[in-house]
Amino acid sequence: MSHGRGKSDCCVVPEKPPNKVEGETPATAEAVEGRRQATGNAVAARMSRRPGREYDMGTALDGIRQTAKGRPGAKFSPLMQHIYAVERLRGAYFALEHKAGAGVDGQTWQSYGEDLEARLLDISERLARGVYRPQSVRRVYIDKADGSKRSLGVPALEDKLVWRATVEVLNAIYEHDFVGFSYGFRPGKSAHNALDAVSVGVEHRKVNWILDADISEFYDTIDHDWLVKFIEYRVADTRVVRLIKKWLHAGVLEEGRLTRSEIGTVQGGSISPLLSNVYLHYAFDLWVRQWRARHGEGEVIVVQYADDWVAGFQHLRDAGRFQREVTGRLAHFGLKLHEGKTRLIEFGRFARKNCSRRGVGRPQTFDFLGFTHCCGKTRKGGFAVLRLTSAKRMRAKLQAVKEELSRRMHRTIAEQGRYLRAVVNGHTRYFGVPRNGTRIGQFRRYVVRLWYRTLRRRDQTRRLNWARMTRLAAHWLPLAHICHPYPSQRLSVTTQRRSHMR
Repeated sequence: MSHGRGKSDCCVVPEKPPNKVEGETPATAEAVEGRRQATGNAVAARMSRRPGREYDMGTALDGIRQTAKGRPGAKFSPLMQHIYAVERLRGAYFALEHKAGAGVDGQTWQSYGEDLEARLLDISERLARGVYRPQSVRRVYIDKADGSKRSLGVPALEDKLVWRATVEVLNAIYEHDFVGFSYGFRPGKSAHNALDAVSVGVEHRKVNWILDADISEFYDTIDHDWLVKFIEYRVADTRVVRLIKKWLHAGVLEEGRLTRSEIGTVQGGSISPLLSNVYLHYAFDLWVRQWRARHGEGEVIVVQYADDWVAGFQHLRDAGRFQREVTGRLAHFGLKLHEGKTRLIEFGRFARKNCSRRGVGRPQTFDFLGFTHCCGKTRKGGFAVLRLTSAKRMRAKLQAVKEELSRRMHRTIAEQGRYLRAVVNGHTRYFGVPRNGTRIGQFRRYVVRLWYRTLRRRDQTRRLNWARMTRLAAHWLPLAHICHPYPSQRLSVTTQRRSHMR
């Protein structure tokens, strides 16, 4: 007999029939014995480590990717076996953030790994039997740049493993479905890719108007029924759909009180970005692509990063019509645009000249992903999109640094220096884009001043002068520098790489 790679054989059935002699009944005939299935842990047997029978993570999802790419309307049913594979769960564990906060189970990455293999086999078995039950999510709040609070959910560590494994499997399907202008929380795409797309689109296309929009309380208003319908359009495995429903109804634990809702997903888990992308794909992205092809009279560009997106238009009438119709489209799925963050402004290569002719000063600016976008000029006098660190974002970060330095006031200079080095490095890595050198230099100088004031406060004799402070800053804080290429350069390299891969 020949058996497929990675398949579990129930038992060996004898090919030879019973030795029946004349006059004997079947009950008394001598039967040939078969080999029984091995006893023991069913999941352990299914996940055998014998050569030739291991679960190959490198190629396990290749068939799904090929089918998703070649058959856009195909539905996938055998998916759960890829999620509960012990090898995938193990990879998910080692990919987790080691210092992340614990959920309601109190498990940290280190404590969970003390008996890792037994725990992974237990999760795999419960997933295979359909008895896995996700735990509620612990609610925490973080400060936003505008002074408000953003609610985040901290899932239990076991749920993090299953979420990450599920995302890896579903990405094999949806990465071939998602449209090109969607950049939020996708493999191989980042916020800087979205920023580059905005800059190149405005600079090289006929864009005269910008619709800067934000979906109000997006994660809190996702309709569960619509989301499940969207998932079922591509996923026919009822076990996976049922697993997603369990997560949606697991509830949130806040101050000892458990709450459940029929709308919304909790930010903070690895499954939430994928579910939000799926929701926006059917509620927004596909509609935008169709609207642009059918109704756009001039050129239209769209760049979307989760619930924050920017649309550029050649004609004002296109921009006005799009804003009216997209409002109705989102309302159909329980979403609405944020009134205070949605604006239609004149922006582009002719905006400065038009504003000067009307006597209204400089063109308006818009914020996107932490950068303020302005109508600027190149050294040769050509039009360029100038991207500067958002003043609101910089103030919020400096305030957080000030408060943290107050808590660390009496720590050693070396410990404070390591903390501030990480702050300046992280700020520079994100905001160090071309033409933003002045702003990132200002951020470093402000950090040095805050550190100087903190050290002077703890030293009542005030022996610290600026000469010594300059030496401390030079030793511990990296200099501000541009660490990203120009948008057209990076976008060109990315496009060429994808074309080569095709």
